[in-house]
Amino acid sequence: MARKVEEPEYDVLVRHGEFEVRRYSDMIQARLSVDRNNEFKPSHSFRRIAGYIFGGNANSTRIPMTSPVQIWHSGTYSTMAFTMPSFLSEEDLPHPNDEDIQITAVPAGEVAAIKFSGFSNRSKVSRLMQKIIHLTEKKGYIGRNEPILAIYDNPSTTIPFLRRNEILLPLENTGGGTIE
Repeated sequence: MARKVEEPEYDVLVRHGEFEVRRYSDMIQARLSVDRNNEFKPSHSFRRIAGYIFGGNANSTRIPMTSPVQIWHSGTYSTMAFTMPSFLSEEDLPHPNDEDIQITAVPAGEVAAIKFSGFSNRSKVSRLMQKIIHLTEKKGYIGRNEPILAIYDNPSTTIPFLRRNEILLPLENTGGGTIE
């Protein structure tokens, strides 16, 4: 039986056919940014952040795993982030032993989201990132950062057609909204 892990809370503000606009609450993330010129390897970044939550920190404290794992690219850097459990404040979190892992407070905000299943290979993710940018622009939304790949399931233990993935596009404040 699969263990249920915590996911960030959000409210759906508007549904637009292929995508929805959500408002996420404040959260805290453990982030690792790596220069893409040095060959970003998601599995390597994952192991480093997982090391932090599995006790690789100043207190040797285990922190519960959450979902999804998020990945995005900005300039020459690729970033991977794990959201910390909601019951922990920034002050509660131990300092990472890995000096490249940053604990970051993420303020509440709105994102556009497209859900998809299956593999999250580079070409598929790139195509869906372009799609969400196009769809949101057509509806008058303004993206404020690069799109984010959100991976909910362990790719080594979940068969492809059951995998849950999303592309998230952070938006300028939408002023709320209603479900269409």
